[in-house]
Amino acid sequence: MSATEFKFGDRVVHSGRPEWGTGVVTAVQPVVHEGKTAQQVTLRFDRGGLKTLSTAFALLEHASEAAPLAQDAAAEPKGWLDSLATDDPSEAMARLPEATRDPFTSIANRIKATLALYRFTDRGASLLDWAAAQTGLADPLSRFNRHQLEVFFKRFANERDAQLRKLIFEGKKQDPHAVEMVMATAPSAAKDALRRVYADR
Repeated sequence: MSATEFKFGDRVVHSGRPEWGTGVVTAVQPVVHEGKTAQQVTLRFDRGGLKTLSTAFALLEHASEAAPLAQDAAAEPKGWLDSLATDDPSEAMARLPEATRDPFTSIANRIKATLALYRFTDRGASLLDWAAAQTGLADPLSRFNRHQLEVFFKRFANERDAQLRKLIFEGKKQDPHAVEMVMATAPSAAKDALRRVYADR
């Protein structure tokens, strides 16, 4: 839930949906959710189009305050795309978000973050949404061709599947009840992935 207030014209990002790009606030309306004030914000995103979101649920923040996409600011002072000249882009494109790996968050939250990545596929607009989330580019095809993105995605999907297997294995030992609850609420694409994980065991 966002504690920040927004106004017309603000540039905003949704940290849960980085593939949407930057949004511009076109309308704001105050609302009350569970006795707390919030805002219903209408935004036009670069890639996500027009969305109406509640700050009681959406992870919105001002674009100027948002963490850079696909970049570890502490370890890498230059931009992600600048580093492509020296780094292997397939390594960067295969990197999973910090939320899937952070040892200071619960195993259930790491599993949820990993399952959320199953919304991406290697087909159509979903592939471009994934590439936008990984690179921060509004148009990933300006930097890579479609075949490159498909190859990058295959490696990313392998990393994602391996991380899910690892987390399920750890979770079953640490907190089996929490894992069962996460699995029960997983979206259908993620449930398919979970079935594959169990089939491999």
